Amino acid sequence: MNLPQTMAPLPLATDSHGIIRMSGTRVPLATVLRLFRNGATPEEIVLQFDTLPLADVYAIVAAYLGDRTAFDEYLSQEDAADTAAWEQVHTKPDRVNLRDRLTARREARAAVPGG
Repeated sequence: MNLPQTMAPLPLATDSHGIIRMSGTRVPLATVLRLFRNGATPEEIVLQFDTLPLADVYAIVAAYLGDRTAFDEYLSQEDAADTAAWEQVHTKPDRVNLRDRLTARREARAAVPGG
């Protein structure tokens, strides 16, 4: 029996924002990898994202198991970018204590006759 000796390219595409996604879908590679690392099987991942072909998820899992270091490094970079984005959004002066400022404004309006 002659089995194919070449691996097909991974079913991945990079979007205009630099996010690596499963080809033909909006599902990020990082999501698939995190689900797998947290114990989800490829079948369970496909149940959560019905746009993913099962064979593509298995291809990613096989590649991950073949070179965890590269994928784990990618996930670390994604985690760092996510953390930086979260901090940027949540530490802007206009966002800090926004709820308190809105509550104070509402209370001030309520205290004014006709407000």
